[in-house]
Amino acid sequence: MEVAKESKHAWSIIDLIKWGEGYFKKNNFDSPKQEIEWLLCDLLDYKRVDLYVNFEEIVPNNKLSTLKKWVKKRIKRMPLQYITGSTEFYGNKFFLNKDVLIPRPETERLVDISLKCINKLSAPRILEIGTGSGCISISISLIRSDAKILSIDISQNALKKAIKNSEYHKTRNISFVELDFLKELPKGRFDIIISNPPYIPSDEMKNIMIDVKDYEPEIALTDFMDGLQFYERLSIVAPKLLNKQGALILEVGSKEHPDKVLKLFQSKGYDSIELFRDYNNDQRVLQVNT
Repeated sequence: MEVAKESKHAWSIIDLIKWGEGYFKKNNFDSPKQEIEWLLCDLLDYKRVDLYVNFEEIVPNNKLSTLKKWVKKRIKRMPLQYITGSTEFYGNKFFLNKDVLIPRPETERLVDISLKCINKLSAPRILEIGTGSGCISISISLIRSDAKILSIDISQNALKKAIKNSEYHKTRNISFVELDFLKELPKGRFDIIISNPPYIPSDEMKNIMIDVKDYEPEIALTDFMDGLQFYERLSIVAPKLLNKQGALILEVGSKEHPDKVLKLFQSKGYDSIELFRDYNNDQRVLQVNT
């Protein structure tokens, strides 16, 4: 069988699951059944359990045509989130395209820790550096509508997607501004600064997964240097941007990267620093208090 051909044959959901699992397995995907389930859930606007409750449902030809296009893209290792155009982050839907990084589950810890940090503050002022899809700022905004949030990014196209997501969620307390943080600073002072900056060293880019390397925006993945440039910049300018008793809440990379960032801030005289673990028990968030 070709990729979900439009044909006189009626394809039920369970037919497509069985076919898709075999097709993705033949093309060396690690979780072939999960691949087809994910695509069918988005195609039919179902949760996974709905696929099996409605397993005999016939999928109409127009949707088979869409599925065929999606499977062809996925076989080329295009990320599922770019194929379907959306993903879930912190329990909310976010629209994506190739101009923005795909939100990862570990980044939800940035939101958790940021919310805890501003828990006792009234109308906290927040700066997010490198907003991408806007998922971090919007997730915080939906819980803290009293916050004043400035979200900056160097990419105008990324900001367009962030604004679309903000409009979808009807947030009213976020300002999106185009700004190159390595060369200029936003105006004002903030209670917390949040960032998931580009931190993959340039010499490691060749070793990352094809799904990431060939599709996600390079400018959101690497600083084209040692993976420490944004942290270096933050360590220098934080006193100019943060209010008294303010904090930096930053995602860090894997392996030795968290320790490198921690030592960088220590070398600049910061002594109130804490590393937090994500849900995989990896150290992925650094909080630096001023």
